Amino acid sequence: MGKIIQSDNKIIFERRDELTIIEPYGLNCLRYRSTRNIKISDERWTLLPPATQDSCQIVADEKYATITNGDISATITAGGGWEPCVLTYYRNGKQILRSRDEGDPVTRFTHLGGNDYQVKAIFDSNTGEHFYGLGQEQEDQFDRKGSTCNMIHYNTKSTLPVLYSSMGYGFLWNNPSPGRCETTFNHTLWCSDNSYQIDYLIFVGERPADVLKIYSDLTGYAPKFPKWAAGFWQCKLRYESQEDLLTVAREYHRLGIPLTAIVIDYFHWTEQGEWKFDPKYWPDPKSMCDELISMGVHPVVSIWPTINPNSENYQTMDDENMLVRTENGQFGTFNFYGQQTFIDPTNPKCGPFVWSKVKENYYQYGIKTYWLDEAEPEVHPQQFGNLRFYAGNGAQTALLYPYYYSKIFYDGLISEQEEDIISLTRAAYPGSQRLGALVWNGDIPSTFTALRQSITSGLSMAMCGIPWWNSDIGGFHSGDIESDYFRELIIRWFQFGLFSPVMRLHGVRKPTTNQVNRHPEVKEKSGGDNEIWSFGERNYPIIKNLIELRERLKPYIIKYMDIATNTGSPVMRPMFYDFHEDKICYSLEDQYMFGEDILFAPIVEQGMTERSVYLPKGSWININDRKTYEGSNTYLIKAEIDQFIAFVKSGSDVLKAFDSNTK
Repeated sequence: MGKIIQSDNKIIFERRDELTIIEPYGLNCLRYRSTRNIKISDERWTLLPPATQDSCQIVADEKYATITNGDISATITAGGGWEPCVLTYYRNGKQILRSRDEGDPVTRFTHLGGNDYQVKAIFDSNTGEHFYGLGQEQEDQFDRKGSTCNMIHYNTKSTLPVLYSSMGYGFLWNNPSPGRCETTFNHTLWCSDNSYQIDYLIFVGERPADVLKIYSDLTGYAPKFPKWAAGFWQCKLRYESQEDLLTVAREYHRLGIPLTAIVIDYFHWTEQGEWKFDPKYWPDPKSMCDELISMGVHPVVSIWPTINPNSENYQTMDDENMLVRTENGQFGTFNFYGQQTFIDPTNPKCGPFVWSKVKENYYQYGIKTYWLDEAEPEVHPQQFGNLRFYAGNGAQTALLYPYYYSKIFYDGLISEQEEDIISLTRAAYPGSQRLGALVWNGDIPSTFTALRQSITSGLSMAMCGIPWWNSDIGGFHSGDIESDYFRELIIRWFQFGLFSPVMRLHGVRKPTTNQVNRHPEVKEKSGGDNEIWSFGERNYPIIKNLIELRERLKPYIIKYMDIATNTGSPVMRPMFYDFHEDKICYSLEDQYMFGEDILFAPIVEQGMTERSVYLPKGSWININDRKTYEGSNTYLIKAEIDQFIAFVKSGSDVLKAFDSNTK
């Protein structure tokens, strides 16, 4: 038995072993919280307070209640006797979600000790429903229906516990504990391994764009995208010295190839946990940055959150609890050139301390963009319950790490009155987008499989409210630049990079037989060459043309980045995003829209020179033959290695950018 109480604009449901609150949270949104503890926690984690509120209507008695907030409503029955407690959600009167039998709270709360529980929320499955989101990982699973997902971060996997449903609603699981999500054909289940309470939000909209806008209201919008960042980024593992880096930048400049950024990767530093250049190999950072900036190239520097006792900063950070602790055992959580631990960005003292070092050793030279690697963080073994953060035990809070890691640099740059803020990072959490996070999908292999799965990653992140995303063009590891396989792969990946939110070349390539070992004594060696002239005579002009096309597309890209800032709609978007009434579009996982006017169908298999493309309603122009194709049809389209498959909406001005003589 239980009792329902109406209190102000919320429903309170109380029974033995459970206290539940259902209330409006912004427009067309309801928040649900339930606990076995004596009171509900008001912790929001990274959730923003609601900016505006619809007029909420509640009709209730002790056994039954309905709460309506705009287009979303929920009913709850108290149950009793043989009748279970049932919670049902509706969008404009149509059922979208129904809780599985909640007659026994203990089935959803497993006590762990004190006020901590493993918590679950279980719902009936809807026939024909599609789910998209949950972050990124290397898999061929864009539609999450029929799958399960471990909610945890690691290299190549970044969990954002949010889903978009084809039934017109979004679901945000507001618990930063590792856990799992099951979107199977017999139920939908959300589980946090260690939490104080169940906490989730459901929000509805007529179109995917409406739902994603509400999600952005809840978690934040990306800041204004820097115009320079829409160009081409050069990166490799790694440039071993200042002169090596400048030699590459100068060659791009000499060749007249538009280069917008060049990245100084890891181990340019003196020690992990010392965020500064090694003067032996980087003797004059100021003159280096001045020269790069004079060529229109933005320097980007890698930051790792690892630190060990050899660092000059270790003792201070250790004494003042600015480092991640272990509940049992010594400090080491990552063995990489000795035992490392990680800084604890959830500690309010940590951010200002780290930023003071970054400001002194990087920012003062003109470096304003940072590559936040190891952002998960990468701990071994992944037993987060053994980690102690300022925010709490890792079993309860581990998913927060990348959010607070990005926040250090966002807050630091804001304190310097910077406006163009963008940080390349390997993991994210809801709200990371409002901190200027540019996420990439980690250290993936140089294979066509990884290329195909990167499309899934990018589209999934787009549906998680992360509009700034990219992958390592060519994949990160195992690439042989002298092989025919890789030389074909790099072209197809560059074509994908052309239609990614950011176009960035990166990777550790296998050293070539004639490669010069310029600095044999350095700790971490460079891989093979990774500049666009490194992949063969045939490939060079093809890649050069793609970079020049990217430059011509920059106004179009910036237009849609501005739209993302204002509405939450990403530039890289699944087909159903703009064509939500077309059922076919929900099954298309390897073609997508780039803005509203460009449809891109990447080639992701070795030796392939043609593929099928579905065109939704309207008239479309093939950028290769300039013929017009009518929509609501599937076509077999050819594209040799020096071509890619893209269509532009008839009448769109962006078609002019695809003319090579356009300036």
